[in-house]
Amino acid sequence: MDEIQLHILSPEGTLVKKAVSLVTLPGVVSPFTVLKDHAALVTALVEGDIRYVASDKEERLHIQEGFVEVRDNQVKVCVEV
Repeated sequence: MDEIQLHILSPEGTLVKKAVSLVTLPGVVSPFTVLKDHAALVTALVEGDIRYVASDKEERLHIQEGFVEVRDNQVKVCVEV
């Protein structure tokens, strides 16, 4: 299965740490989706929902703002919730 590692952190601690098939993030210009082998990037996030699919189940997490780093099939997100 094509999976990426999603790690979402807040000042309170780890919110999500799991393998997912995709993650959609609220980008500054528009939402964007990360799949396996996505190009590396670092960008800011705005208020909205982070949506991700794990074990064929979609889950959501509402955030106020944050940053994301995508690299080597890992998505690391630092957020305020």
